[in-house]
Amino acid sequence: MTQLNTPYPATAYLTGFLKKEGYRVAQRDLAIELFLTFLTKNGLKNIYQTIENNYLDIDDNDLPDSIYNFLLHYTSYKQCIEPTTKFLQGKNPSLALRIVSRTFLPEGPQFESLYQMEALSSNVLIDAFGNLGVQDKAKYLATLFINDISTVIKEGVDPNFEVSRYGEKLAASNSSFDDLYNQLYQAPLYTDEIIESLVNLYLVEEKPTVVGLTVPFPGNMLGALKIAKCCKKNNPKIKVILGGGFINTELRSLKDPRVFEFVDFITVDDGERPILTLLEHINKQHPIDNLFRTYRAVEDKVVFTTNSTLHDIPHKNTGTPSYEGLPLDKYLSLCEMLNPMHRIWSDGRWNKLTIAHGCYWSHCSFCDISLNYIGQYDDAGAEIIVNRIETLISETGETGFHFVDEAAPPKVLFAMAKKLIDRHIIISWWGNIRFEKTFTAEKCQLLADSGCIAISGGLEVASDRLLKLMKKGVTVEQVARVTKNFANAKILVHAYLMYGFPSQTEQETVDSLERVRQLMLNNCFQSAYWHRFAATIHSPIGLHPEQYNIELIPNGDIQFAENDIDYHDPVATDHDMLGRGLKKALYNYMHGMGYEYPMKFWFDKPISEPNISPSLIEQALYS
Repeated sequence: MTQLNTPYPATAYLTGFLKKEGYRVAQRDLAIELFLTFLTKNGLKNIYQTIENNYLDIDDNDLPDSIYNFLLHYTSYKQCIEPTTKFLQGKNPSLALRIVSRTFLPEGPQFESLYQMEALSSNVLIDAFGNLGVQDKAKYLATLFINDISTVIKEGVDPNFEVSRYGEKLAASNSSFDDLYNQLYQAPLYTDEIIESLVNLYLVEEKPTVVGLTVPFPGNMLGALKIAKCCKKNNPKIKVILGGGFINTELRSLKDPRVFEFVDFITVDDGERPILTLLEHINKQHPIDNLFRTYRAVEDKVVFTTNSTLHDIPHKNTGTPSYEGLPLDKYLSLCEMLNPMHRIWSDGRWNKLTIAHGCYWSHCSFCDISLNYIGQYDDAGAEIIVNRIETLISETGETGFHFVDEAAPPKVLFAMAKKLIDRHIIISWWGNIRFEKTFTAEKCQLLADSGCIAISGGLEVASDRLLKLMKKGVTVEQVARVTKNFANAKILVHAYLMYGFPSQTEQETVDSLERVRQLMLNNCFQSAYWHRFAATIHSPIGLHPEQYNIELIPNGDIQFAENDIDYHDPVATDHDMLGRGLKKALYNYMHGMGYEYPMKFWFDKPISEPNISPSLIEQALYS
């Protein structure tokens, strides 16, 4: 389970590459098809029956709110589900008028946040969408309806189920494979029955000899292993390969051979070369010792094999991604938040491309820069990227693009923008950048003219002392000017924020929130998200903790996953309390509310007032 609005790009990348190499390749997105199975009358009927069995002896007063509401309004849910799903697929636009009437959809617990906002402002939906924004308003209400059903599935059918993840806690930085292993041998749930039926259908349709599974996040690992288990049950001769972002970061110390009861090979870092060598081995073109960055089990032990004479495929030679075989007309465009920038992640179908491999900066102390996917920089050049854009438009019919780089290199971005304009290619695009001072007002306008609609980037701790400590290479005032340049060019801006960095004090955290308040008040960026800092074993902080005056707490015996690592910080700060206040304040700021409230309003405990000028950002922008 990842996004529901667009395919995750890994399979498209590898499909395009392997086809270029002459292989017959088919790809499937089980996540969207699994979810759509629930969003039918028959799917809701099965959910209803499963809940009745699971809650047979429980009094109505003891039912979770989501379950109680679903059972009470089941007839309405069943009546609305299929038309609403089609609406979110863009196939039933006229339904919007019924949805916005607030009499069509049953409104369960997920609507509570809307009720709270309406208590503060009765015109909250009009403020967000205007009097004529019927389609967007309906999409927001329909998304709350879908979230209600997702909660019902989680609380009544499968406790591991969530919209964009599945069993995440079983995998993330879990040193033992026991939790996942035990889960894989539990009595099958309704979700397991759907997974097996879909996998068996794919195997009948394509008759593959090799199945590759991408695991980008911890919340994909359980699902991937369930798919692998189904493949082996259906045909034990199928070779199953596992790879992806979660594998690359967390399974580099894998020792538990039980994983290989379900898969045959696990590859790390870029998948092109490892899969190519694996396929050549399976086709008996070379011995198994020639594999590249690949784990396998030998005599009940995990063995890592890599041929040091081989190298990764250059970015310019990886080919154009291919979305052939994916149900592009079935994805759901969701609107999870009224904030216009935040919704881009879940709304709309985006062709995903990478402008450059790795990060051209590669200095940030919190980032896994020791790993290949970040530390090895390689760009393909603007001409190749624009050619790939044209090919994808021709294949998919879609002109929306999300560049999924760690940080898109400005030089290539500017060259790409000029080529798009010169070749009269009309697209809408967005991506992640560093807030470099090279993004002048003129350059931001160039990007806007080429179709840039939004960008995201890291302001992180919003403190110059800490930004310098983490080697971010920017200052708060620089970020203010750069983000304002983008905003003035009518490009939406999202800022990644961080709290709890080593040595960060309570005062610095409060001051950071005040800077963010001023930045948003001055329309430098419209959206942001606070992340709690976590030390990882592949980052400079994890590799050299003494440089940050912290002491790592070893994770112990690692048999399965390892990424996050605990540490002792001599600067004692209640980051949990502060984090709740930061997120509460930011949520309101993103909805245009609460700018006038004092800082202490957002926190559970007394805090000191900000220790910075109330006109700091204004002076940075206009002095």
